[in-house]
Amino acid sequence: MNNKKTNFSLLLLVLIIALTVFPLVFFSGAEFGGADGEAEEMITTINPDYEPWFTSVWEPPSGEIESLLFALQSAIGAGFIFYYIGYKRGLHEAKKSS
Repeated sequence: MNNKKTNFSLLLLVLIIALTVFPLVFFSGAEFGGADGEAEEMITTINPDYEPWFTSVWEPPSGEIESLLFALQSAIGAGFIFYYIGYKRGLHEAKKSS
């Protein structure tokens, strides 16, 4: 049983690495843009007179800072999710051993 779990974990790890490396190798010259820019372009194509309802309260001074804040937000979210998973697994292991 433990061998199957190890094989599945290794297969999953290889799949994650492949999904990460594949686009970087085969689409190396591609420019990956955000959905916000594409949505704005589509809206102005459909209705050139469109005006947004509101503007941002604060806009980051550069794209690098915006990327940093996005990465920080995702890291904090992942931390909360994996903390919860680890906590639940610890409870399960404690209940299992007692």
